[in-house]
Amino acid sequence: MSDPSLPLISMHSANWDKDFVASLHEYGFAALTDHPIDMALVRKIYDDWQNFFALPEKHDFTYNRQTQDGFFSLKNAESAKGVSEQDYKEYFHFYPWGQCPTALKADLLSYYAAAQAFAKTLLQKVEDFAPESIANQFLEPLSSMIDRSDSSLLRVLHYPPVPPGTTSPRASAHEDINLLTLLPASSGPGLEILDRSGRWLQVADHDDQILINTGDMLSEASSEYFPSTTHRVCNREEAPAVKSRMSLPLFLHPRPEVRLSTRYTAGAYLHERLIELGVISD
Repeated sequence: MSDPSLPLISMHSANWDKDFVASLHEYGFAALTDHPIDMALVRKIYDDWQNFFALPEKHDFTYNRQTQDGFFSLKNAESAKGVSEQDYKEYFHFYPWGQCPTALKADLLSYYAAAQAFAKTLLQKVEDFAPESIANQFLEPLSSMIDRSDSSLLRVLHYPPVPPGTTSPRASAHEDINLLTLLPASSGPGLEILDRSGRWLQVADHDDQILINTGDMLSEASSEYFPSTTHRVCNREEAPAVKSRMSLPLFLHPRPEVRLSTRYTAGAYLHERLIELGVISD
């Protein structure tokens, strides 16, 4: 019996939308090909930002502690909830209103806008193909939750080569906080997701795919019908992480006042999670 894997769904398929929502329900992840995202632009962003991360000038954009935009160095990298060891990565938090190197901003703005528009389509499909009992729980249309939100975060991630003998994880096992995360194909393998049976599935690295995964907020809004799946980026023994890896997740966040459930607004939910992660203090 072959190892299970995440289904690859072509958007040219007549039932792609139904299959997409079914994959989110089963895995908390879905892999789409033949999508509208410009992968040539993604690869250009990877090349340009890998050059940026090699420059000392990156420290001129050190992150703002209050607004959390800007450059996070290896020593400032996050740790997963409940994990003391820092991830071995550096990254840049981009918001359209935040700091960014002038020469690199236009491409990020273009990608951000295209990915946001695609995300609205995907959120509408989630609502259309969720069971009626689940869709009726949404306190406003999912696709409108991100309208006029300035909280959606584009993270430009650089995983440097891991030095021999280093045990630090590239990204420890974690879940995302937001509604959906859109992740175009990274520049190398390593992503793994935890399935319902407790097995780690290696996600195939297709150059033209985009991964979509459920975050905690959509799980909350759907009474966990769409699970917020644990995932990690590994230093695989059979393929040592001796090369840089670039990644470009867009974390979709609703407006703070949006009610996810009778228990939480999006703002209250985010605040609680950031305290748990130690990013902010109460």
